[in-house]
Amino acid sequence: MGEYIAVLLPSIGVGLIFWFTMRALFRADRGERRAQEAVNRDQADAEKWYQDLKARQSGGRGSARSGSDEHQDAPRS
Repeated sequence: MGEYIAVLLPSIGVGLIFWFTMRALFRADRGERRAQEAVNRDQADAEKWYQDLKARQSGGRGSARSGSDEHQDAPRS
């Protein structure tokens, strides 16, 4: 009986190492996907905020704007 255990023990050990490694990889991937989703949400919120800000700044000036005015940092009075 001890011979069978001695023969199977290395395979069981390698199998457990493989299982723990794969589990760690899948958990890390899941965490990375969650973090990427959070970044994408934040980026979409920032883009929406920027578009709203741009619309508010150009709201009272009419629609005759030149292309060079789009990249101006400070709002005009």
